[in-house]
Amino acid sequence: MPSRELAYPLFDADNHLYETEEALTKYLPKEYAGAIEYVQVRGRTKIAIRGQISEYIPNPTFDVVARPGAMEEYFKVGNPTGKTRREIFGEPMRAIPAFRAPGPRLELMDGLGIQRSLMFPTLASLIEERMKDDPELIHAVIHALNQWLHETWSFSHKDRILTVPVITLPIVDKAIEELNWVVERGARAILVRPAPVPGYGGTRSFALEEFDPFWKRVVESGVMVALHSSDSGYANYANDWEGNRREFLPFKPNAFRQVNEWRPIEDAVSSLICHGTLSRFPELKLAVIENGASWVEPLLGRLADVHKKMPHEFGEDPVQVFKRNVHISPFWEEDLASLGDLIGIERVLFGSDYPHPEGLSDPITYVDHLGKLSEADKAKVMGGNLARLIDG
Repeated sequence: MPSRELAYPLFDADNHLYETEEALTKYLPKEYAGAIEYVQVRGRTKIAIRGQISEYIPNPTFDVVARPGAMEEYFKVGNPTGKTRREIFGEPMRAIPAFRAPGPRLELMDGLGIQRSLMFPTLASLIEERMKDDPELIHAVIHALNQWLHETWSFSHKDRILTVPVITLPIVDKAIEELNWVVERGARAILVRPAPVPGYGGTRSFALEEFDPFWKRVVESGVMVALHSSDSGYANYANDWEGNRREFLPFKPNAFRQVNEWRPIEDAVSSLICHGTLSRFPELKLAVIENGASWVEPLLGRLADVHKKMPHEFGEDPVQVFKRNVHISPFWEEDLASLGDLIGIERVLFGSDYPHPEGLSDPITYVDHLGKLSEADKAKVMGGNLARLIDG
């Protein structure tokens, strides 16, 4: 039974599944065989991308995972005694069927008191950055993953689990083709990496007019775009400062990288505003997921300042564009009521990150951090706002 009963339905904007080893390879065309392999390294299974072993996710099989909400105390009080990551995570657990399949997950959601959820893949976030010199391969792997997601989870399981397929953008025509494919199969939201888009001539912003045919089709389809935290390639910039070529390792951060952790999402949202996508497509529905909200107020301040000094660079007030188009799923430990005051409570979304260790072990407790909000506003945050975005 849920730990409590609320007077309104919960629609969680940030749930995750754990992929099986075949997720990226089962439907991968034969000409790309070997691009993704699982290999043994000193008795541990690792994922290798084109022969390069990645440590991005220490256990890519997800047979053993950190317990949901293992880091709650860390985010609540910090780490005053200097515990290691392993000590913070505590005792791991064997992955349960609910992490792998929709039927058992529905039963778990019932027990947690969650009526509906967006369901994001986990391993998918490593794909694009490690293949950015081969756009054709990126599209092939992403489509293979989406085929597996649709087969295993569907994109709308009983209209309660809404699995979010990935759309990659290097080749615009292929991105539109993939978008059409997932929408035809019931996708209600899509995941776009908040990062410069790789291509044959180098990277570029996904907000340039080159991508307008894609965004036009997104608006026509009515799907919501989720900008979920990922490997956005910013390790390259940190490496330039630190003098190494280290892979982005989310579970082995250092102080410099943590200080600049939200640069990718700031730049992604800034680009969509400053390069005009959100003005050319004012009906585009954006949700920023698992990126917190600490960056929002400073960014709005900078946008206002630049607009004051360079109004000719904008077709409309950039702060108002943000408040019209962008929805934020803040972390539970942030000041959620103040975020509502800043951007409007209709733009704030409940997201638990369940069952990841960074999230909440009992997602319904997110409501405890809504503080002074009225019951009507709590209902919006805990599900009403996302339902409006998804259901139209």
